[in-house]
Amino acid sequence: MDDTEKAVIDPSKAKVKLKADNVDICYPPVFQSGGVFDLKPSAISNEDPLYYDAYGVIVCAIGARYNSYCANVARSYLIDADALQSKAYKVLHKAHEAAINALKPGNPASAAYKAATSVFEKEGPEFIPHLTKTTGTGIGIEFRESGLSLNSKNDRIIKVGMAFNVNLGLHNLQIQSSQNPKTRNFSLLLADTIVIKEKGPENATSSCSKSFDDIAYSFKDEEEEEQEKPKPKAPSGNGADGQHFKTALRSDNQEMTKEEVRRQHQAELARQKNEETARRLASGGLGQGDGQGVVRTTGDLVAYRNVDDIPFSKELMIQVDQKNESVLLPLYGLMVPFHIATVKSVISQQDGGHSYIRIIFNVPGAGYSPTDLASQKFADAVYLKEVSFRSSDVRHTNQVVQLIKTLRRQVVLRESEKAERATLVTQEKLQLMKARPIRLSDLWIRPAFGGKGRKLSGMLEAHVNGFRYSTMKADERVDIMYRNIKHAFFQPAEKEMITLLHFHLHNYIMVGNKKTKDVQFFVEVMDVVQTLGGGRRSTYDPDEIEEEQQERDRKNKINSEFNTFVKRVSELWEQPQFKDLDLEFDVPFRELGFHGVPHKASAFIVPTVNCLVELIEQPFLVITLNDIEIVNLERVGLGQKAFDMAIVFKDFKRDVLRIDAIPSTSLDGIKEWMNSMNIKYYESRMNLNWRPILKTILDDPEKFIEDGGWEFLNMEVSDSDTENSEESDEGYQPSDLDVASESEEEDSDDESVVESEEDEEEEEDSEEEEGKTWDELEAEARKEDKEKGAESDSEEDRRRRKAKATGKVRMPEVSRKLPLKKPKLR
Repeated sequence: MDDTEKAVIDPSKAKVKLKADNVDICYPPVFQSGGVFDLKPSAISNEDPLYYDAYGVIVCAIGARYNSYCANVARSYLIDADALQSKAYKVLHKAHEAAINALKPGNPASAAYKAATSVFEKEGPEFIPHLTKTTGTGIGIEFRESGLSLNSKNDRIIKVGMAFNVNLGLHNLQIQSSQNPKTRNFSLLLADTIVIKEKGPENATSSCSKSFDDIAYSFKDEEEEEQEKPKPKAPSGNGADGQHFKTALRSDNQEMTKEEVRRQHQAELARQKNEETARRLASGGLGQGDGQGVVRTTGDLVAYRNVDDIPFSKELMIQVDQKNESVLLPLYGLMVPFHIATVKSVISQQDGGHSYIRIIFNVPGAGYSPTDLASQKFADAVYLKEVSFRSSDVRHTNQVVQLIKTLRRQVVLRESEKAERATLVTQEKLQLMKARPIRLSDLWIRPAFGGKGRKLSGMLEAHVNGFRYSTMKADERVDIMYRNIKHAFFQPAEKEMITLLHFHLHNYIMVGNKKTKDVQFFVEVMDVVQTLGGGRRSTYDPDEIEEEQQERDRKNKINSEFNTFVKRVSELWEQPQFKDLDLEFDVPFRELGFHGVPHKASAFIVPTVNCLVELIEQPFLVITLNDIEIVNLERVGLGQKAFDMAIVFKDFKRDVLRIDAIPSTSLDGIKEWMNSMNIKYYESRMNLNWRPILKTILDDPEKFIEDGGWEFLNMEVSDSDTENSEESDEGYQPSDLDVASESEEEDSDDESVVESEEDEEEEEDSEEEEGKTWDELEAEARKEDKEKGAESDSEEDRRRRKAKATGKVRMPEVSRKLPLKKPKLR
C-alpha cells in the first residue's frame, strides 16, 4: 500500500505531466481479498496478504486529489472465476455503464440508480438483494457531496459541470460449491469519476479498463489444463473456462504477433531499401534519396492507378495507407482515397464522449500555393475543402491523426528535398517588421560569439522573413532566414537545467567567426551554484524549501514564455508565403530517449517526428531521419550490457555516424521506434569497419546489387551460410597428400582429422622400415635440448620437432601400451 501511495503522489511514474506538489491522496489505497470485503467508502485494508488462488476476488480502490479536487476509481479482479462470478461481474459491468449513460444534463440524479436496477431486473434479478443502496455521489473538493447522492429518491437535476463518483457494487455473494472460506464469500465493486458535459457524461478514469477480458486472470498450470482437457472446446455461454484459458495466453499471443509483424515489416523494408539503393546507384545519385531532383508533374499525383488497387476493408473506418501515401475516407458507403499531398492539415477535438476528426484539403484560392500543377490544370473543377468525422473511440482517433500528420511530414520533407535550394546559399536580406516584433529576451546563444570581454545575453526577434539575435554589442548580431531553417526544435526544461530553441539549417552561416549549421538559444532555468559557506542544512529547512519553490516557479515561468513565443511564431509560419517551407517546432519525445555516446561524452539522445537529436551537450547531434539509408546495431547479444548503433546515410560519401555504449535495456524500444518510422535496421555481433565497405559499394555497385544489397548484414542469413559451410567441411575426406601436408603443420595448434586406431597401426607398420627407433630419437632429442639450452621442453614437443625433421616416425611397441591421447574432433 505504501508503494501504491507513493506512485499516486508521483505523476512521473504514470507518465503524466502534472505538478507533484499539487497531487495528494483522498484516502489510503484499499485492497481487499480472501473473503473479507467492505464496500463502504470508509473501508481500510487489512494486513492479510492478497489471495489469488482459484475463485479468488481482489477489490482495489484508489482516490487522488489534484489542486484539491478529488477523483476516484475502483476495480474488481477475478482469478479463475466460476460461472456465478463471471455472470455477476458482467451484469454489474453493464449496470455500471447504464448508470453512467443516464447522467445527462436535465435528467434527475435518481435516473442513474433506476438505469442500474433495470439492468439487474432483466439480466440478474437474483443479484438485486446484494446491490449497494446507491450508485454513487457527487465529487469535487469534497470526496462525498451528500446533496448529489445517486439514489432512488434524489430528484435534483443534473447540470453541465457537475462531477460524480459512480460507485456500484455487489456484496456478500456466495459460491455454494466452494468449501474454502476465503473463496466462498465474495464481493464486487466498480467506480469511475464522471464529468458532465453538454453532450453527455465523460469518463475521466476510462484509461483504467474494466472489461471482463482485462480483469479476469487464469493462473492454472498449463500442463494440468492440457491433462484435464486435451482438446479444449470453445467456451460456452454458461461457463467461463474457455474464456479464462484465452485470457491466460492473450499477452503471449499479443507479444508473438507484435514481434512477427515487426519482422514482416522489416523484411518488406529490406526489399524496398535494396530496390531504392539499386535505382539510386544506377542513376549515379549518391547524395540524395530515391527520386531526388525529379520535379513532380501533374500525372504523378496519383493515389491508386486502378480501383482494384484500393485495399479492401470490411469496416468503414478512416485508414492510412503509408505504402501508397494515401488516406482512405469512408464516404457514402465507399472507401475514397486521397493522396496525402492534397491534405493541408488534420485536427482532432474531443466533445463529451466522442472525438471529432477534421481534415482540411488544399484548394485553389487565397492562401494556396500557386506552384501546384494540378490546381493550375483543373482550375475550374469543384474541390472538396474539408470533411469531419465523429468517433466514440478516442484512442483510435488520436492514432489516425498522428499517422496522417507523420505521413504528411515525411512526404512534404521528401518533396521539399527534391527542389534545388540554390537561392539559400546566399541568404536574402532580413526584412524588419514595422510593428512590434515577436520577442524573447535574456537569451544566450550557442555557439557563442568570439572575442574578448564580458559575455552578454541577447534578444531574439521574429521579423517578416527571419529571426534576428542581437546583444548590446554592435558587432554581435545573427540573422537566420526562415527559408534556411531545415528543422526547428523547442525543448522545455524537464530534467535539464536549460530551456532552449534550436535551429538546424540547410546552409552554413557565420556566428561570429564560426561556421555552423546549428544555432541554439537558451536560458538557464536555475543557477548552477552551491553555497559553500552556508553549512549543511536540514531536509525540512524553511529557507531551503523556499529556494526550491522559487526555482520551480522560475522554471515554469521560463517554459511559459518560450511556449508563448513558439506559438506566435508558428502562427506566423502558417501564412501563405511560408506554406511551402512546412516549418514547425518539433518537441523531443523524452519517453523514447536513450543514453549513448555520439561523440566523446555520454548524452541523452531523444527522437522527434523528423529527427534524432541531442541538444544539451556540444557538439550537437541532429540526424534527419529521411537521410538515413540503414541502421546497423552492433555488438548485440553475447551477454553484452551495451551495444553500438551505426547509422549509414544515403550519401555514401558521408561518414557513418556511430552512437556507442547504448544500454542493452534500450534495445527493444529503439527497434520498435525505428520500425514505426520505417527505418530498416540490422543486427550484428561485432563492429564493422564501414569506410572500406562503402568504398567497395561505390567502386562496384553492380556487384553489391547482385550479392543481395544490404542483406550481407542480415545475421540470420549469415548464420545459415556458416552452418552450410560447416556441413560441407564435415563431408571432406583427406587424401594421402593431405595427410602428409598436415604432418608438416603439426607445429601449429590446428586440429586434425581423426583417424581410427586400425588405420594408424597399418600406416605405422607400412612405414616401420623408413623411420628411426625410439631410442635413437630420444638420444637426438636430448642432444638438441643441451645445444639449445632448453630445460622444460615436454616429451610431446620433442616428438613434434623430430617428426618435422625426419618425417613419419615408427612408434615402438612400448608406446602402444601407453594410454592414447583423446583425439580432438572438428
